[in-house]
Amino acid sequence: MRKFIVSSAVLVLGIATSTALVYAQKRTPDKLSPAASASCAFQNGKTIKTSYSSPRLRGRKMIGGINPYGQPWRAGAQEATTFETTANLAVDGKSVPAGDYTIFAIPNPDHWTLIISKKTGEWGIPYPGEQYELGRYRMKVTTLPSSVEDFTISYIPHGATCTMQMDWATTRASVNLIEK
Repeated sequence: MRKFIVSSAVLVLGIATSTALVYAQKRTPDKLSPAASASCAFQNGKTIKTSYSSPRLRGRKMIGGINPYGQPWRAGAQEATTFETTANLAVDGKSVPAGDYTIFAIPNPDHWTLIISKKTGEWGIPYPGEQYELGRYRMKVTTLPSSVEDFTISYIPHGATCTMQMDWATTRASVNLIEK
């Protein structure tokens, strides 16, 4: 009887440990492209927030390589990159109403194009298509003085403007988001 109880206890302990390990693996963030976010607050308290997964170069040529020039890219990794604004915006002279969106980018050597998509909740690829676009907005490209390993989205606030920056390798793509 004692042997049966010990065997049963070992079996239950083994199942519990296995279940805990499987659960922990499912809940562990992807270390190759960890979750990241960036936000910007306007003077009146309205905000912009972007959530994305931040891929790493790891010796690869990404923009103009794995992510070809002239093709929509999810501006991150894994799930699509979200863009939430509580302010009505003007971007590249076009209106962007307050709301929740998904963003993509089309990289090119001399400029990038920011795509704001009305479709939300999708995986990052494939690109959902032009029929869901709110609009396309030209981004300025500059060369960084040193290479950035981690893809990063950031905002620089100045008055009624938040400048969105996407940095990776030696490229910075930026666009002004102006509160209306």
